[in-house]
Amino acid sequence: MSSASPGGMTSQEPLVEAAQPLPDRRPDGSPSGRLWLRLRSDLVFFVIAGLVVALDQVTKQLVRANLALGESVPEEGPLRITYVTNTGAVFGILQGQTLFLMITTFFGLAAILLYYLYPPMEHGVLRLALGLQLGGAVGNLTDRVRLGGKVTDFIDVGPWPNFNVADSSIVVGVAIIVGFFLLAESWHRHAQGP
Repeated sequence: MSSASPGGMTSQEPLVEAAQPLPDRRPDGSPSGRLWLRLRSDLVFFVIAGLVVALDQVTKQLVRANLALGESVPEEGPLRITYVTNTGAVFGILQGQTLFLMITTFFGLAAILLYYLYPPMEHGVLRLALGLQLGGAVGNLTDRVRLGGKVTDFIDVGPWPNFNVADSSIVVGVAIIVGFFLLAESWHRHAQGP
């Protein structure tokens, strides 16, 4: 005969049900289960964003400290460091629209965080892309707030308008997301067969 436990289970019944969700904390208070997995994923997202902001701000400060506005190093060539300021968006569009750009940046930041928090953005590649976009948006917003609506641009490549690390991160993040979804659709069609 089996004895009943306080929870109504007998000693012959399993102590842990198979479909139970993982606990968020261990008895000692340390993270475990779902929470720990989410924190590890979050760490990648925020570290990528933080590295982009740091690299963006350090490179812009180096340019502002060592070059005069309009100065280029080298003076000629297909790839130069040229100190310019930009009151527009990426690649110089929307010049002089600082308030509009700051407002849309806040909406963009909110969208990035929402896409980050909710599926389908749980794939590691998408978290990387969103981290790049978040870092880029924060980097340029930091300039707009600190420098009276201006953003420091310095990467000068041939015929393209000057850009910076933040611009590059945003563009690369968008390209990763577009590429991911195009490849995912291709894989889905291939898996379904002809």
